Amino acid sequence: MVVKHREHFETDKFKRQMIAVGVFAGFATILLGWILLFLGVAFEGWGLIFLGLLVALAIFSVLRIFIEKSEPEHVKALYSHQIFEMANATLPHLRTGLNEKSAGEVARILIKNTDAMAIALTNLVTVLAFSGVGEDHHKAGAPILTEATKEALKHDELRILESKDEIGCPVSDCPLSAAIVVPLETRGVVAGTLKFYYPDKKELTESRITLAEGLAKLLSIQLELSEIDKQEELTYKAELKALQAQINPHFLFNTLNTIASLCRTDSKKARMLIIQFADFFRRSLERESDFVTLEEEIDYVNSYLLFEKARFGQSLNIIEEIDKKALGVKMPALIIQPLVENAVKYGGTLGGHIKVKISAQTHDSEVTIQVWNNGKGMKKDEKGEILFSGLGKGMGIGLSNVNERLKSLYGEEFSLDIQSIKDKGTRVTVRIPILGGSHEAKSADS
Repeated sequence: MVVKHREHFETDKFKRQMIAVGVFAGFATILLGWILLFLGVAFEGWGLIFLGLLVALAIFSVLRIFIEKSEPEHVKALYSHQIFEMANATLPHLRTGLNEKSAGEVARILIKNTDAMAIALTNLVTVLAFSGVGEDHHKAGAPILTEATKEALKHDELRILESKDEIGCPVSDCPLSAAIVVPLETRGVVAGTLKFYYPDKKELTESRITLAEGLAKLLSIQLELSEIDKQEELTYKAELKALQAQINPHFLFNTLNTIASLCRTDSKKARMLIIQFADFFRRSLERESDFVTLEEEIDYVNSYLLFEKARFGQSLNIIEEIDKKALGVKMPALIIQPLVENAVKYGGTLGGHIKVKISAQTHDSEVTIQVWNNGKGMKKDEKGEILFSGLGKGMGIGLSNVNERLKSLYGEEFSLDIQSIKDKGTRVTVRIPILGGSHEAKSADS
């Protein structure tokens, strides 16, 4: 990093007093020695001069040791605490990425918690936010004018600006005469800058530079986390679309066959199913939200079951036991429907009636959803295999997708629980934590 000017330490009142005492004692002794030399007392005169130099040297040596050994640790601790406090306050804003809104919030937080006259954040070409003295003419949304800022972005290096000319503000009476410009990075690539403005180059002290660098590093980490969040969200949406693509062709084929068979035997019912199917399929294709309420998911399942009931007639028996208190809980979209589809597909034994039970109950801080059927059940080794992507047929693909999404969102402890008894049926349990609105916000942004 290139730094054009740094003061190596700041002196407080105590250290200034030490310097004054050292200087006074040393020079007073030297002066006394010169007086003795002037009076012809050579031995004592040179002795006092030498003693004065030793006193001054000793004082400065002690002071240097004090500064190098004691103050840096104290300063580091003080500024580390300050940096982490500000980073913690800015975290919720920068998790949305570097934009005018998030940069504006960050600038306002930093100006309140530092002694800078002004704070600015930029991306690669634009001033995203400016807070403090000079807000009247340093406007967010304006292009970057300072050449040193462009150089900091180009070379990924800190820049220290010691004059108004280096800042490059076109307003002649702008009070900002010094600045610290630190690059912001995401994934090792420059994404913008953080700028601290001061009234004079004397304010560009070691501690303020350290503060600026520390904050820039932590803000860069936050930006990187926001990029990871975006990638996870994109991956999740891709998985959701893939799951829809897996369900729809199979479901489309069966439903159209059912409607075709009804056209001859019950044309009125066939016409009603065509209308309902068009509405259902439109909703499926337009479904963009990552998260829905349990009520919306159950409504979607019931729309799907209309066509399965038309297909199987009296052979399909659906039982629902849904706790009304759970209906407003947010959950990932397309979690229950694949389970119900597979329960219908693998329900019944030896061509008998298919029974499917869907239940949802609240338990403390989570909702437990179960889908049961009266199928032939599974062997112990089959239960493990169907949760691995690519293994199993039909049922295996759908359940593996649901299971991976649940683990990705909530952790391993919220993976699917499958209980199956030979010729007695299979029960799949889903647990959804009640997160107090965190996923509601994510759904609304989608």
